[in-house]
Amino acid sequence: MRGDDLRKTPDPLASTGPATIREIRAVFQVGEKCGLEPPDVRAAAADDPRGFLELYPPPVIIDEVQYAPDLLPYVKERIDADRAKTGQYLLAGSQNLLLSEKVTESLAGRAAMLRLLPLSRREADGRPWDALVWERKQSSTSRPLQAFGELWKDFLRGGYPELAAQPDRDASLWHASYIQTYLERDLRMLRQIGDLTQYQNFLRTLAARSAQLLSLTDVARDLGVAVNTVKAWLSVLEATYQVTVLRPYFANVGKRLVKTPKVYFNDVGTLCYLAGLQDPAHAASGPMGGAIMETAVLSEITRTLTHQGTNPQVYFWRTAAGTEIDFVVETSSGLIPIEVKLSATPKPAMAAGIKTFRGDIGNKAMPGYVVHPGDMRLPLGDGVTALPFASL
Repeated sequence: MRGDDLRKTPDPLASTGPATIREIRAVFQVGEKCGLEPPDVRAAAADDPRGFLELYPPPVIIDEVQYAPDLLPYVKERIDADRAKTGQYLLAGSQNLLLSEKVTESLAGRAAMLRLLPLSRREADGRPWDALVWERKQSSTSRPLQAFGELWKDFLRGGYPELAAQPDRDASLWHASYIQTYLERDLRMLRQIGDLTQYQNFLRTLAARSAQLLSLTDVARDLGVAVNTVKAWLSVLEATYQVTVLRPYFANVGKRLVKTPKVYFNDVGTLCYLAGLQDPAHAASGPMGGAIMETAVLSEITRTLTHQGTNPQVYFWRTAAGTEIDFVVETSSGLIPIEVKLSATPKPAMAAGIKTFRGDIGNKAMPGYVVHPGDMRLPLGDGVTALPFASL
């Protein structure tokens, strides 16, 4: 999440774990906030870092800290002066700080790293503590379901806090500005990407191949660039949490790393914009409908788990015969198979892949779900339930 989005949500720490909230929430309630984006403020921090930190004593939020990396050794000095005191500094930024070549101080052992992704649907709806369906003690749910059209409108808007907080904001204009400023300007600066046109084509090519097996060789050939260039561009998108590279599930961990992955954009609104989709009906009925639905489901799972303070372990499953499961979520209890369908009318045949998965995996496989955009929740056979997206 961009650092300046922190102040646009009612409770930006509501998505982190309870212990984290107890340690850090005081910063938001009584601490000062300083943004380093203005050039004069940035210059003051660079010219006299100790004086700057005296001006903003803890607890304090320092936003866009990547603009003043030389400040970090002095923050470390302050932390080391009183290591028993937690929550002194909250350093926020719109970039992965450790990607910058100018950062020489990582604050290792002195900082907890929190990833703030765009809002999940449960956060946008004001119910951030809702568990995922397989984590609940009771299977029933009273959560309101969305009409089919409204659901796809939300998909096109995505989950960035500013769009959630301002329903009347033009989502297409916002995504255009985000891509032009962050994906095209800030990320290009991180990796010194010279050819903007080729990079723009790469982003749109990646969007078009979302939810498909990704061959970097094919992408490089279509764009007319080197494979290593495509790898570098993809790696920076993954490291800045713009995309998720989903790997196949194998009991042999080594195989997961060498087999062909899939790629998903982390925000479904970004995906829709890059694919040129602005109409909900066109998005739902067009060739990208399945990829959009899969992206929305994956985003909800990964954001919920990440904001609980856990590292999501999500894969896909595919056999040599072509049987495939969209997502396999690895939990402490077992493997949760999830199939995503574009049809709002669930049928038993949709559960065939999950049944095959459960038969092949055995006792490690838990009951599975067929997630769809409709409003019907019903059994589709032994150990498989059709589940509306809103009930996920």
